[in-house]
Amino acid sequence: MEIVVLIIVLALVFDFYNGMNDAANSIATIVSTRVLTPFQAVAWAAFFNFAAAFIFGVHVATTIGTGIVDVNVVDNYVVLSGLVGAIVLTSSATHFGMPISVSHAIIGGFGGAAVMKAGFGALILSGYTKVLIFIFLAPILGMGMALLFSLITMWIVRNMNPRKVDKQFRRLQLLSAALYSLSHGSNDAQKTIGIITIALFTNGLLGSTFYVPTWVIFLSYSFIALGTLLGGWKVIKTLGMRVTKLTPFGGFSAETSAGLTISWASMLGIPVSTTHTITGSIIGVGSIKGFSAVRWGVAKNILWAWVLTIPLSAFFAMLTYLIATGIFD
Repeated sequence: MEIVVLIIVLALVFDFYNGMNDAANSIATIVSTRVLTPFQAVAWAAFFNFAAAFIFGVHVATTIGTGIVDVNVVDNYVVLSGLVGAIVLTSSATHFGMPISVSHAIIGGFGGAAVMKAGFGALILSGYTKVLIFIFLAPILGMGMALLFSLITMWIVRNMNPRKVDKQFRRLQLLSAALYSLSHGSNDAQKTIGIITIALFTNGLLGSTFYVPTWVIFLSYSFIALGTLLGGWKVIKTLGMRVTKLTPFGGFSAETSAGLTISWASMLGIPVSTTHTITGSIIGVGSIKGFSAVRWGVAKNILWAWVLTIPLSAFFAMLTYLIATGIFD
């Protein structure tokens, strides 16, 4: 029972770091456009992160819990090691100001620990295929939707006074930031929900049927909201201010496009990267002003972080599995 409690604690630590790293996703645009102060923005985002618990289902949590690794292979050591691998990578990335996909960190950690125990046959290839496809598809969808959304919106306001347009989009950006934070909470908190639930199920605490307890939902959403409230300020600076210069119009377009993309994925049960999606949207908005408006050197560094997330978190999880089984066995 003690190891189950440890797993739940580690899952909530991961959830907290998820909120800290991904706070940049939720507030970078609204802070960089100066619509809200940093503290106002994280409070706004944290509230809507938590509110997602009352709106969306648990399709993503079910995918994480049963669709990535064969449940017959999963034991306490696999879950614990996967969490440690994801925490090490996420906390390091947050410290260095690098926006990574926390979703892929937990998927990589979970998979790495399972492979260390039972080989590559432990992975559910259809689940990983879906994740790998969306590594590339999520930012492309975000960029494409942002470009389209920006062009349509620019056509609608083409004859309006620029100062009046700026004022209106400052108000609208509050709504788009709320939509994005709702979508972020709907997808990202569910990774922690899935991990805690599978730990409970593996230890026979849920009976013979896999289901998500209500208390797990509320605890997970609370911790991701807390992490968002404290914020990973270095990551926020990288994503909100170094990739491209945003206006309230651009911030509204990026947030709305990314929010709609992630909400769609959440309803389909696909654990997409909110980081990939919002970054793609920000680049899409920047590209409207010309490709030179995007700092491609920064974008390249972010891309490398994305590519290395799954293998690095898997590596740390494998090491942890070897240590954990050596100590506890």
